[in-house]
Amino acid sequence: MKNKLMIVIGLGVALLAGGAAQAEEQDEEIIPSSQVPAVVKKAAEKVAEGGKLVQWEKEGKNYEAIIEKNGKQTAYLFDAKGELQNNHNESNETESSEKAEKR
Repeated sequence: MKNKLMIVIGLGVALLAGGAAQAEEQDEEIIPSSQVPAVVKKAAEKVAEGGKLVQWEKEGKNYEAIIEKNGKQTAYLFDAKGELQNNHNESNETESSEKAEKR
């Protein structure tokens, strides 16, 4: 009985987490670089040094630059003034999502 309860609780938590992640992704929109303010592009070019800009995304009022360096993609989130807000490894997110889907 305890095992069934734990399974149900675990599934509930997983569904909530998945729903939150999906809601966050829906706010992202891939955009051309022509829609990115010059100050944001300049800031992204600075962090991309030695890497390649793969794509731009609009997230609410912010801009996300996906930059590939050494075979890994990292997302850098900038505000409209070009100030770096945060960054995260896109490659790990993809790998984590694929592992979760296989379960």
